[in-house]
Amino acid sequence: MIQQTLQQVFGYPDFRPGQRPVIEAVVAGRSAAAIFPTGSGKSLCYQLPALHLPHLTLVISPLLALMQDQLAFLRRHGIAAASLDSSQGREEAAATMAAVTRGEIRILMVSVERLKNERFRAFIRRVPISLMVVDEAHCISEWGHNFRPDYLKLPDYRHDFAIPQVLLLTATATPRVIADMRSRFAIDAADVTTTGFYRDNLDLTVAPVPAETRPRALVQWLRPRLAADPPQATIVYVTLQQTAERLAAYLAKAGLPATAYHAGLDGERRDAIQRAFMAGETPCIVATIAFGMGIDKADIRGVVHFDLPKSIENYSQEIGRAGRDGHASDCLMLAGRDHLHVLENFVYGDTPEVHGIRRVVDEVLAAGRQWELMLNALAQHADIRPLPLKTLLVQLELRGVIAPRYSYFADYRFKLEGEPEALVARFQGERRDFVQAILDAAGKARTWYSLDFAALDRLGAERGLDTSRARVLTALDYFVDKGWMTLESKQMTEVYEVLRGDLDAAALSDELYAYFRDKERAEIARLHAMLALFEADSCLSRRLADWFGDERAPERCGHCSACRGQAAVLPAAAPAEPLECHDLEGLCAPLRQRLAESGDAHPATPDRLARFLCGLTSPLLTRLKARQLPGFAALETYPYAEVRARLANG
Repeated sequence: MIQQTLQQVFGYPDFRPGQRPVIEAVVAGRSAAAIFPTGSGKSLCYQLPALHLPHLTLVISPLLALMQDQLAFLRRHGIAAASLDSSQGREEAAATMAAVTRGEIRILMVSVERLKNERFRAFIRRVPISLMVVDEAHCISEWGHNFRPDYLKLPDYRHDFAIPQVLLLTATATPRVIADMRSRFAIDAADVTTTGFYRDNLDLTVAPVPAETRPRALVQWLRPRLAADPPQATIVYVTLQQTAERLAAYLAKAGLPATAYHAGLDGERRDAIQRAFMAGETPCIVATIAFGMGIDKADIRGVVHFDLPKSIENYSQEIGRAGRDGHASDCLMLAGRDHLHVLENFVYGDTPEVHGIRRVVDEVLAAGRQWELMLNALAQHADIRPLPLKTLLVQLELRGVIAPRYSYFADYRFKLEGEPEALVARFQGERRDFVQAILDAAGKARTWYSLDFAALDRLGAERGLDTSRARVLTALDYFVDKGWMTLESKQMTEVYEVLRGDLDAAALSDELYAYFRDKERAEIARLHAMLALFEADSCLSRRLADWFGDERAPERCGHCSACRGQAAVLPAAAPAEPLECHDLEGLCAPLRQRLAESGDAHPATPDRLARFLCGLTSPLLTRLKARQLPGFAALETYPYAEVRARLANG
């Protein structure tokens, strides 16, 4: 049955390694996990079963680019699939939801953030779902390399939506992460399929070059490859957006066709660059890690790391984009330790301070039984970046302090496409009274109505009507579907139940701070483990496979620099002036003054001052426009830990 579908629908003569057991498990009604290297055909593991399952397959994907590439593939093969994403207008989204409701869509793709939308959740609860697919599933685990707290809620969503099966997909999961993924979704060990991480067609070279001569070395390596006929498709990875721009300009000046790609470009420009690369019109991309996810180009012949990757997992994922057609491809590491402090500073910048954590804990304990928050406002109040703040909330959940109940948009406003009397006249009896109550509870400006749920609750009680929030939202969506109304929502509010209000706030804050510092130390250790891998004198391919628990790689691959006897020593950064040569107090004075003038009672702690001097932002520093102050980023070439230690010691 599945073999027939594979050939007739997808046009493949046979399955790739690992695909058959995963697909058989899903079609048989079991949850499963597929841990395959980048480009090994993970997507087919849900695309084919979706055609044999009775109801919708819901795919949770972290990036719009991933969705669009997979949707294009499905449509080429005549499979009814759609996405709901931020790029769509209301009419397009409404049409997609209507098609899903009618059962015309087999596969629906959404981001994990979409599940926080109460209107979407109310909609999806009414749709029978056979399978939930979690792409980039390593994000579920806080032991993974890009943990996303929102992913931790997926097991609860699965229960809420009564989804019988789950399929987890990822290219990069260590044994610890796989165990975490399995436990969260109760997947049997026999239904976890890993195909190994070893790629015998990738030549791995670590040839670190000092920072000042690195651009010239890159030109020498690229020139013969881009002069070939046709030019060899190559990705050069850098960490910072400005590096991408500068390096692409340098290569162009050297006569090499190269284009910069990063998240700072507008979406239309990024799409154009990606299309040109896919079509072979642009042979070389100089990119941050924003480029590559979902890039299904089989003939990429080279991947260069001009800067250090963020982790071993990132390195594995990025080199995995080379040679997907099975032909020989080169992966070159030019970076040295001179870039290490940049990666370390990303880690340090995400660690919240204990007094910021205390502000969140105090908010919880003062809330009573129910705590409502808007993430951006809380981030400003506590001066904690949104991602670590989400992690903090998850840690409060895991400690049994709070439990998520629901999210809602605080503000709904709508515009009628006709007269209000015409809308009411479309209904009879109790439903007519219900629609009238919605209008009566909405204050009107010139064109738009603002819905007041509290006023609607009061009217419902007075008039004996069911004006529950779920019913109101369902009605509003129905009006939109019919073209009678335009609806807008904003101000996402998260609602938690406070389970323990009798806690020692200071002790809990210290405990949570210790958790973040442990995580900080673990992330720094991961960076140094990566350096140890690159400097190893034993086979790089084998060490890389060992990191992911893959014992199938040979002891010596014969196609890496270590096997060729070229063990690397990563060059250190050029020595800087000792910190003692800088007037730290003088550099910090403008920020101290602005903190005092702000009246927010945020202290000038060593961490806050170190962030300022090292050029790291935070919600508070952004609001205080710290970038404009003298002293901002004055010590950006120094390790954050050294700057913090010197400030702490006076």
